[in-house]
Amino acid sequence: MNALQQWMEKHLVPVAAKIGSQKHLVALRDSFVGMLPATMVGAMATLVSVMIGTVPSAVQQLVQRSASDGSWTLSDKPVFEQLAGISSLVSQGTLTIIGLIFAFSWGYNLSKAYKVNELAGGIVGVAALVSGLPNIIGIATAGLSEKAMETVNNNIAAQGIATWKMGLSVGQLDAGAYFTVIIMGALAVILYAKLMLADITIKMPDSVPPAVSKAFLAIIPTIVAVYVVSIIYYFIKVWTGNDLIFLISKYIAEPFQALSQSIVSVLIVTFFVSLFWFFGIHGTNVLGAVLDGIWGPLQLANMDVYNKVGLQGVKDLVAKGATDKTHAIDGNFVTLWVRGSWDAFAWFGGTAGTITLIIAILWFSKREDYKTVAKLSVAPGIFNINEPVMFGMPLVLNSLFFIPLLLAPMVSVTIAYIATALHLVSPVVLQVPWVTPPFINAFMATGFDWRAIVVTAVTFAASFAIWFPFVIAANSMEEEA
Repeated sequence: MNALQQWMEKHLVPVAAKIGSQKHLVALRDSFVGMLPATMVGAMATLVSVMIGTVPSAVQQLVQRSASDGSWTLSDKPVFEQLAGISSLVSQGTLTIIGLIFAFSWGYNLSKAYKVNELAGGIVGVAALVSGLPNIIGIATAGLSEKAMETVNNNIAAQGIATWKMGLSVGQLDAGAYFTVIIMGALAVILYAKLMLADITIKMPDSVPPAVSKAFLAIIPTIVAVYVVSIIYYFIKVWTGNDLIFLISKYIAEPFQALSQSIVSVLIVTFFVSLFWFFGIHGTNVLGAVLDGIWGPLQLANMDVYNKVGLQGVKDLVAKGATDKTHAIDGNFVTLWVRGSWDAFAWFGGTAGTITLIIAILWFSKREDYKTVAKLSVAPGIFNINEPVMFGMPLVLNSLFFIPLLLAPMVSVTIAYIATALHLVSPVVLQVPWVTPPFINAFMATGFDWRAIVVTAVTFAASFAIWFPFVIAANSMEEEA
């Protein structure tokens, strides 16, 4: 074990440390973190809408039996009806355009990494995305007669929109835009930053207010950056007949997301998150770009489907095999494993399911130092904060607990993955705060599927069964000492 540990410390830890400090990956991680208020507000809006529109079936049936016409629901009652409508608008302002929000966050944090004007960088990021959006009105009206075109223009004008404005595809502004934002946004913002650092700017006299001076400094870099990505968008469209955002989605995003549904891919990520933690490196942060960039959009897509069809609709889609875009039914499909699946079924108490370790210590340990740390770690552990036990025992660089640290989450993930694939539990379809306690997290995240509590209980028990023999072994080590 010592030889293996020394080899990993020499060869793996430096690589992990470089990944964890690489400025582009740090900026990407911070961009996803920065969007958390928007994603959580959108998730709350979805939750409210679903709770009002699809009250748990048992309660709903009871209410309907007591109603004279048998059709009473909360969604058409005063206050609830208005609350559902407001929540729909909240969702529209967050999850519907989450790709646009990400574009600003990515541009802002990438500019921050290069130590240039962050606000202008966020604007460049947004422009880099919007420049490449398809003009759906142009597509829809291509080849129409003069009379038909007049009808279209009249309908548009009735909405208070000038007929000459483009109709951009808002449908491309959701989580499906992530990969385009990452690629084209990075190109534009890095170019902007390089020009800023090269001092290719417009300088204003010292008497000009700082805010105005900063804005003028960014003009030339912004012009060049937005024009470069727009030129790329234009010629890709001319050469291929397709918009670049569509090509990126089809040939980059979809293959990555398809690979993400392999149990092997899921276990590899799970393994490395725990392995980095063993060396004191925040594994979830190091791999945050992968977790949030690949599995995050899938979770948002699941949320959108759940909002449309409800829990029973999700179950029906899974039962009919609509678990990828190829097998979509009426354009709807549900992804089996998403970002929140780890939090719901494996990372209870924090990475590696350490709340089960805390229970094992309180139950079996004879070591006063471990018990003291465990008692202090209970409250944070309930809310999935495990730094006290990670660094207090410590688990970091503790060769005795190396195996359960890696094995416990992998076993939990395997159980949950198989249960989801066999339709024994609904996939994660809602985003809940990561600090939500175990069991409640899974119940809410799966759209209030009670079976999630059972699956979590099984994974919880399996994790506990892996941790407690090592806790007992630690007792023996103390007695020998």
